[in-house]
Amino acid sequence: MQKEKLRTVRKMKGFTQQQMAEVIPTDVSNYSRKENGTVSITQTEWNKLAQFLEVPIEEIYEEEEAKIVIENPVFNDNNGVNVGNNNATANISNELSIEIIKTMQEYIGLLKEEIERLKK
Repeated sequence: MQKEKLRTVRKMKGFTQQQMAEVIPTDVSNYSRKENGTVSITQTEWNKLAQFLEVPIEEIYEEEEAKIVIENPVFNDNNGVNVGNNNATANISNELSIEIIKTMQEYIGLLKEEIERLKK
């Protein structure tokens, strides 16, 4: 579940994901996954983010969604035949890949904006 409240407040206040990542501290890709809901945000991190954004935690906090954790995935080592794999795993991988691509495109856009700002 995406953290729309957090993303909205961050953008409204003019902060980048990189700046937010430095607050918790983590790298920007991990912060992006937290904001997209693929990685959990701890209570301590929620508190730090709220303090940094100078808002009550209730203004940005959203409940975590229950996640299915797939352990011991089956790897393809049968010349293209996946033994024991199923479409659910493939769909999860595809959805995650799409989210990662969207996040990276957003980050590239922010980097381009920063480059233009620095050129001035």
